[in-house]
Formats: sequence, C-alpha cells, structure tokens
Amino acid sequence: MADKPQWLIREDASVPVLVALALRQLLGIRAPENLPTLRELPVRAPDAVDASPAIEAQWRDYWDMTVEPRAHHSGVPLELIDGFETLVALPATGADELAAAIRPHAATALRFAHAAHDRYVGAMTSHTGGDAYRAYASAIAEFEREIGRRAHSFELNVQVLPLSQRGIWWIGALSVAVTDGLRRDVVAFDAAIRPVIAELA
Repeated sequence: MADKPQWLIREDASVPVLVALALRQLLGIRAPENLPTLRELPVRAPDAVDASPAIEAQWRDYWDMTVEPRAHHSGVPLELIDGFETLVALPATGADELAAAIRPHAATALRFAHAAHDRYVGAMTSHTGGDAYRAYASAIAEFEREIGRRAHSFELNVQVLPLSQRGIWWIGALSVAVTDGLRRDVVAFDAAIRPVIAELA
C-alpha cells in the first residue's frame, strides 16, 4: 500500500527569530530587503549610520542559522553570547564584529522578543481555541480540489510576527513570516497562505 502524503506545518512566534529581527532593527541592518520592520520597537533615525558590510554579512549568516538551523550549519563551533540567555549562538570565529555590536542591545531585544511571543501565545489561544492548524488544513483541502490531486508531502515553518506591514514573506526555503494581524484574519490568511502551499505541495 502506498504511503499517504504527509504535511508538517510548524507555527510559532519564535523567541530566537524575534531576537534576531530586533537586533536587525537596532543595528540598522537592511537585509532581508523586503521584510518590514517590527512594530513597538524603535526604528532608527533616518540619518543613523547603517551597519557595516561585515556586521550585515555576519548577521545574515546568523539569521539563516536561526530561521532554518537544520539547513544552515556553522562550519565552526558556536558560542553563546553573554546577555542573551541561550537564544543567540554565533560562530566562535568569524562573527566577532556582530558579537560586539549586539551585546549592548541584549536587554532591549530580549524584552521585546519575550513580550511579542507572549502576545502571540495569548492571541492564538483566544482566537483559534488552540486549533491553529484548521486554517492550514482548509487551505490544503482547497488546493487539492483546485489542482485535482493530493498535495505532495511537504514541510512549512510559519513565523507569526508583529511586523509593521500586513503580508506574508518567504524567509527561508521552507519558512515564511506572516503578520500577526493577517494570521488572525481567517479569510485573508486563507487566501494568503494558499499560494505558499501551492508552491510546496
């Protein structure tokens, strides 16, 4: 008997991802170019100096490892950075500029990330009755009806984030970021997630 297709969707407002994005904003890093800023975290003044190319490149590697750790391994051992609990680990060599740049922002980034994660948990519990996956099952069923076949097995990571613009963005090969307000809008979220599922399934 042939195995039935399986899909695995993980949804979260991951504290490490929120910390990485808070540091991006606090340091003035532009990558990823299309991803909006976070709400409720100060945006740097337009005349503030942007991060150096070295810091931006090191942050980009750290971001990839944070969003999809299984796909982005460090070639060298990782070290925890003081002040970030166990939430930020950078390569022991090759990330010195980034490590030095983020240390002063530890308290602000952690406070923001924990508060945003707690809001997500509270909102999802009250808006979905704890059943976050009904929206995905509905979108997959609709995709299967439209395409006339079962969805292939796939994996998807969804980060629900307090971004300043409403929408959905690819942030990795198997990962998307979606605005918290869009995620709570059942009809709009169903329409937004369907093209993502179509691309994977």
